[in-house]
Amino acid sequence: MYATERHARIIDELDSAGRVSVAVLSRSLDVTAETIRRDLDVLESAGALRRVHGGAVRRSSVVELNLGEREQRNTPAKRAIARAALDLLVHAAPSAVALDAGTTTRALADLLADHEPADGRLDVVTHGVPLVLRLQDNRALTVHAVGGVVRPETSAAVGAAAVDAFARMRCDLAFLGANGLSAGFGLSTPDEREAAVKTAMLRAARRTVALVDSSKFGEESFVRFADLTELDVLVTDAAPPADLAAALDAAGVEVVIA
Repeated sequence: MYATERHARIIDELDSAGRVSVAVLSRSLDVTAETIRRDLDVLESAGALRRVHGGAVRRSSVVELNLGEREQRNTPAKRAIARAALDLLVHAAPSAVALDAGTTTRALADLLADHEPADGRLDVVTHGVPLVLRLQDNRALTVHAVGGVVRPETSAAVGAAAVDAFARMRCDLAFLGANGLSAGFGLSTPDEREAAVKTAMLRAARRTVALVDSSKFGEESFVRFADLTELDVLVTDAAPPADLAAALDAAGVEVVIA
């Protein structure tokens, strides 16, 4: 097999799985591990991937997808994660929860829109405009809309007003989304203002739950908003790769596979 063919196969595997292993590629392409390492070096130099220990992951795009585009990606995984997150919420029986803006948290909001809390009431705080609109008709919920400057890319209210609003609150649970989750960089997102709001939500909550599908594993967006040690639970759709799993375990994070 020519090098160009191997490179195409490696990129196809990255697009499918989000990461590749030197050992697995060596077996599947029937070449030595050293050949695969050279291939990965070439592809990294071309900007097609990022090398990590034992393999490579996709290089994060500098272009942030808009809300409509993200709603079409990994929809079954996001719905499964949302169902598992709702189970956590029911078991915890919180009196107040914070919901991050985003498509996976929007899937959770879709379920909460028809949810009846065990004690008959639940305060829900969010800066996501679509989430407010989805939740407002459930009379068992008291929906608190956090204001600020609305980013058109995410329909999230950001800025000092949003950060200050969360700083004045104390929620039992915060459900956060992320654009990237890696062993070395933690939870990250492309926009500094969104990162500031996410950090404020995390600090406002007694327990923090990240809702992150497996396509984000190994990704590192521009701004980190939380270390793994600041996370209590990760709800995802597939087992994390070995390096991330070890880092989560070391940080004491409970991993729930939807």
